[in-house]
Amino acid sequence: MEATDLRADDVVEMMDAIGRRARAAAAELAYADAAVKRHALEAAAAAVEARAEEIMRANVEDLAAARDKGLSGAMIDRLMLDEARIGGIAGGLRAVAAQEDPVGKVIAAWDRPSGLHIERVRTPLGVIGVIYESRPNVTADAGALCLKAGNAVILRGGSESFGSSSAIHDCMSEGLRAAGLPQDAIQRVPTRDRAAVSEMLRMVEHIDVIVPRGGKGLVGLVQAEARVPVFAHLEGICHVYVDAAADHEKARDVVLNAKTRRTGICGAAECLLIHRDIADGLGAQIVADLVAAGVEVRADTGLDHLPGVVRAGEEDFGCEFLDSIIAARIVDDVDGAIAHIRRYGSGHTEAILTEDDAAAARFFERLDSAILMRNASTQFADGGEFGMGAEIGIATGKLHARGPVGAEQLTSFKYQVTGDGTVRA
Repeated sequence: MEATDLRADDVVEMMDAIGRRARAAAAELAYADAAVKRHALEAAAAAVEARAEEIMRANVEDLAAARDKGLSGAMIDRLMLDEARIGGIAGGLRAVAAQEDPVGKVIAAWDRPSGLHIERVRTPLGVIGVIYESRPNVTADAGALCLKAGNAVILRGGSESFGSSSAIHDCMSEGLRAAGLPQDAIQRVPTRDRAAVSEMLRMVEHIDVIVPRGGKGLVGLVQAEARVPVFAHLEGICHVYVDAAADHEKARDVVLNAKTRRTGICGAAECLLIHRDIADGLGAQIVADLVAAGVEVRADTGLDHLPGVVRAGEEDFGCEFLDSIIAARIVDDVDGAIAHIRRYGSGHTEAILTEDDAAAARFFERLDSAILMRNASTQFADGGEFGMGAEIGIATGKLHARGPVGAEQLTSFKYQVTGDGTVRA
């Protein structure tokens, strides 16, 4: 149910109440038994499957409203749920449920000459706020990962996915009830009012970290205005470099998949870099493959004469298109590719296609993006594909969490120190 016609004071009061309940739930979740959390997630997965038709009906309404608002094809794709995607949501919940519980895990242990035994142990972060746009599956992914790591979560989905997210959240609540865990462990902000987002960003007394999941506008707003610490990536400007020593068949398959499998996700390739020595051969063939697949290739000098290609502008490099568009450029060698990525990249995901071990090693050594790949599609930049069951996002910063943020990355640690009447001299 949606809270409507709220005054500013009402929003503040509502969010404060949500935050207080989340903090209380987090205190209980911090010591919840691993088997109980697993039961909650398995029950939520069963609820998603049992209520699939209800979720799809809500999604149909969301899609109709989104089309009326003129949302882009990529945004519509992110929003859309079908039987397969709902099955994927349930599968993701079960995958997270089956993982080893990170809470209480001893990361390191050592003894000191003083007689102290010291352990560094994983502990929940506390309360996590997740702000996301059109992907309703984030409701399940974020709820599951936060719960697995012993955190309470406050979910604020986009207005375009309001109905779908509500239906999925009901399933998460059903899982909590089945396991006897506090309902406030996974809360959803029940209003489209943007004031709720602004309030979340200021709730330092209730929220320990904010995770924005969406486009550049949303993430930039959160990073600019948040008083709460943020896990974020601003853009997914992913590059694929085709080296002179690339295998032709592998390269053609990987580039096409990296761009076209799903164009609206942050792991989609946005820039193609081609070694000068193969530009007229394999490079031209790859460009032709993309054009034939309906991709608008915006190419720089040396490729712009190819059939179906559009002349690139400087603004096309370093652009996250999230559409069937890719920028393309010839570089002299692997060092040229590295220099280009350092200038235009966002620190998300880069791939090198090569059979040359030395070139691959140089690419891996000299670039510092969160994810580096060799002979694999950038579309694998996903927590589920990394074996995390799901992800709450891809973090491109360098503090605490980096790359796909799964349950383990949603923990901190504490030191447990044991003595035997030990005193310091």
